[in-house]
Amino acid sequence: MLKRYPTVRYIVTRGGWYFLTFLVAVTLNFFLPRMGKSNPIDIIMAKVGGGLDTKAAQAKEEAYLKEFGLVELDAQKNIRRSADGKPVRTPVWKQFRNYVGMCLRGDLGTSFLNYPKKVVDIIKQAIPWTIALQLPTIIFGWIIGNVLGALAAYRRGIFDGVFFPLALLANAMPFFAFGMLLMYLFAIIWPIFPAVGGYAGNLVPTLSWTFLSSMAYHYILPFFSIFLILAGGQAIGMRSMCIYELGTDYVKYAKWLGVRENKILMYMFRNAMLPQLTGLALSIGQMIGGALITEMIFSYPGLGMALLTAIQGNDYPVIQGCTLLVTVSVLCANFIVDILIGFLDPRVKAGIAGGGK
Repeated sequence: MLKRYPTVRYIVTRGGWYFLTFLVAVTLNFFLPRMGKSNPIDIIMAKVGGGLDTKAAQAKEEAYLKEFGLVELDAQKNIRRSADGKPVRTPVWKQFRNYVGMCLRGDLGTSFLNYPKKVVDIIKQAIPWTIALQLPTIIFGWIIGNVLGALAAYRRGIFDGVFFPLALLANAMPFFAFGMLLMYLFAIIWPIFPAVGGYAGNLVPTLSWTFLSSMAYHYILPFFSIFLILAGGQAIGMRSMCIYELGTDYVKYAKWLGVRENKILMYMFRNAMLPQLTGLALSIGQMIGGALITEMIFSYPGLGMALLTAIQGNDYPVIQGCTLLVTVSVLCANFIVDILIGFLDPRVKAGIAGGGK
């Protein structure tokens, strides 16, 4: 039946592959954090203090094991015990089954380090900071980079000779390396901007002018550490596409027919923008996890800092929640872009229609 509807078949096929990728990612997301030898329950008990010799401490430890689903329960929800009286640990495959069920219910568990705080609450606090950092850098970097790239391709000469090497240098530099360079220059050598944090340590997040001005002041270095690299990458791509379009037959033929130059440039720019729009859609979809290392470098209170803190403390639920969110956002972005390309790009659209015959 799907052969009669090639577009539907294309969507279903792509969706099936992405769903399979999602299942693999969820499996790795669960098992990889558990490959370490440290026990996070011991970390919680160390915070509580008092050791495990007292009955009260042992009861608290068993309560944690029960809450996090690490021990087997009987019909009365009591901990099952072995012959020597020790709690029976839940097999890993059962933990994985319970984890998948909780995810489907929207429950990502409880944080080990911030007990009894829920993982969802930790992510809700971090996400606005990540979006506030990523979304403006993506939008402005895309616009400015494409404009500069088109100008470099069209004008060439000195402008292209100076701009293109700078764009290549910016695009070749990793986010974390450029962030550390900006921090070293403008926070240590010349202490113009703060090195770490999203706002001054003595402030509480409010809608006051004092807090907003402090947040903007701390925002500058993380913003430019991402913006300049994104703009450089977009400029290189746009420059290459415009140079390619300027040399195509339809442009030469249009010039031979005497078509106005601004009309030719409009068609050229539209054709060159298609892969750039794809890159924009991908960047927006991937912005949740696009600047995690930058956030870690600047101790910016976003998802990256939450993930780093969880990794350092073996906080499995938070690690799983953050990585699952990044995985879902990236897969959804790629899937949406694949579908849009199938409808917008005539070459892909023709291939889809041809495959259904």
